[in-house]
Amino acid sequence: MGANPVISPFTLEGKHVRLEPLRADHAVALWEIAKDDLGDLFQWIPYQLETLSHFEQFNRQVLEEQQRGLTVPFATVDRASGQIVGTTRYMNMDLGNRKVEIGSTWIALPWQRTAINTEAKYLMLRHAFEVWRCLRVELKTDALNQRSRNAILRLGAKEEGTLRKHMLTWNKRQRDSVYFSILDTEWPTVKSNLEKMMGA
Repeated sequence: MGANPVISPFTLEGKHVRLEPLRADHAVALWEIAKDDLGDLFQWIPYQLETLSHFEQFNRQVLEEQQRGLTVPFATVDRASGQIVGTTRYMNMDLGNRKVEIGSTWIALPWQRTAINTEAKYLMLRHAFEVWRCLRVELKTDALNQRSRNAILRLGAKEEGTLRKHMLTWNKRQRDSVYFSILDTEWPTVKSNLEKMMGA
């Protein structure tokens, strides 16, 4: 299979959330909403996000990956206020085999347990299955992160298994990762359930 096409940045918009192309200058706004809750937000993130410099470096890295066709990153925006509330992205893209991963997602504490994350996942899944015609969308999380595992299952994803010692985190912890997926054949049911959850 050839390399992924480099996909031009695009926006996904719903009732509550707008996913707009991540830019380098978003790092400051993201730092501002996260800096008081770094421990809660990034306990399970494998890369280091402890300073504004880390946020700037991470944005640069992600945007470089986008230029290579590996990722499509977004800033997550609360439509009601226009406030940036977090980030998410398509990553580990393999469009030749019609699969992508949705991940690298975090939402600042004041906007957690709102409609934003569910709607963001819905918009990204819909685009993956209905525009890119993916056969498979993957999600993964740290095996120790039970809250994330439960949230992924609530979306309608199926747990596939655990990759043991899958990666080293920034502080050298050996992380096991739990993989989940949604298939194109499962998407109609998942879509209907998500729309019911959102009251659509």
